[in-house]
Amino acid sequence: MADRYQLIARKQEVRRQIERLQRELEALWAQVGRGQQRRVARLEGELERLMAEEYQLRMAIDRSPG
Repeated sequence: MADRYQLIARKQEVRRQIERLQRELEALWAQVGRGQQRRVARLEGELERLMAEEYQLRMAIDRSPG
């Protein structure tokens, strides 16, 4: 199992990425047009992946000793 500190650091990095993507999506939703729909869908998929990873990291942190 990964070191608890490594898990926490990765979780913080993922959280920053989630926040960045959420801001980017909000900006795109405000100006969404035909050309932006694919980009919005791609970013939403990435956001879902990062949120799932963050959840897995939280579970691993909770299970790790320390």
